[in-house]
Amino acid sequence: MDEKQALISKKALLARYGISYGSLYRWKRKGLIPDEWFIRKATVTGQETYFPEELICERVERILGTKDEVLLDELAAQLSGEIPNNGAVTVETAYGTHTYRPSDIRSVTLTCADGTTKDVTEQIKKMIQGRN
Repeated sequence: MDEKQALISKKALLARYGISYGSLYRWKRKGLIPDEWFIRKATVTGQETYFPEELICERVERILGTKDEVLLDELAAQLSGEIPNNGAVTVETAYGTHTYRPSDIRSVTLTCADGTTKDVTEQIKKMIQGRN
């Protein structure tokens, strides 16, 4: 984990997203939030928990954005890299790896060096489903 990465305290995270302590730790138990993201630091009042801000905020927003459509166990399987039966696309970045089902993909746009853009959503979905 990059030492210079901005951190957010557990208290600030819970307040920002209006989630409970219980929800946060349930997501951790289900594997939705990696254990290594829980960074414990000594403070004058004892010990506090912090998270890499960009990673945890992206993850919490994804959990909250899909919780009414996808079971937490299914989302945990997606995040762990398990590939659903109908194919998937996996995107690996400096911030982590995410696997998406074709039905989860809304738009894929390529931006070329010359600044032009091209929507390749349908081509990607067809490739995933084996319909080149």
